[in-house]
Amino acid sequence: MAGVLIGVTVVIHVVALLYIGLGGFLAWRWPKTIFVHVFFAIWGVAINTLPIICPLTALEDYFRGLQGLDPLPGGFNEYYIYGHVIPRPLLPVVAVGAVILLIVSYVGVYIRWRNSHREGHHPTVPAA
Repeated sequence: MAGVLIGVTVVIHVVALLYIGLGGFLAWRWPKTIFVHVFFAIWGVAINTLPIICPLTALEDYFRGLQGLDPLPGGFNEYYIYGHVIPRPLLPVVAVGAVILLIVSYVGVYIRWRNSHREGHHPTVPAA
């Protein structure tokens, strides 16, 4: 059972990371979700820059412990992503790309918000 829970935790972690990276674009369609995304973006930065333990990593470590496994060495990103999904020499480039994506998504949200207020309608409600 713990193995299944590890897998579920990993999937939730991947979805959370994708949302941190790309969730700003969802706000183009659903503008109010930007507030949720800002929280996740700040959380993502904090987890990667401050000595804070991610609750999803802690949960996975707990389930790993139930199976007699050691905690993730270095955390989720270090164990699953760095060197596997993203080659280590490209990490700085990917980090810059992620910041650019975040900025583009937020600029897009702002432009869509500004245009919807100029036109007098909400962007998620089709114009009559």
